[in-house]
Amino acid sequence: MQELLKRLIDLCKIKSLVTLTVIAVFAVLALRGAISPDIVMTIVTSVIAFYFGTQHEKKQ
Repeated sequence: MQELLKRLIDLCKIKSLVTLTVIAVFAVLALRGAISPDIVMTIVTSVIAFYFGTQHEKKQ
């Protein structure tokens, strides 16, 4: 139970919120047809790679 609570707290950190917001904004723009899905895929992949890269560094 404490592990779940700790993960929820970590999820609420700024980096996590920014990452989720960027993904959501670009997904909505792609669904509305405002930008091409290829651009969304590139940006979201970059954001996710950066986020998980920094998370991995932090653990070591």
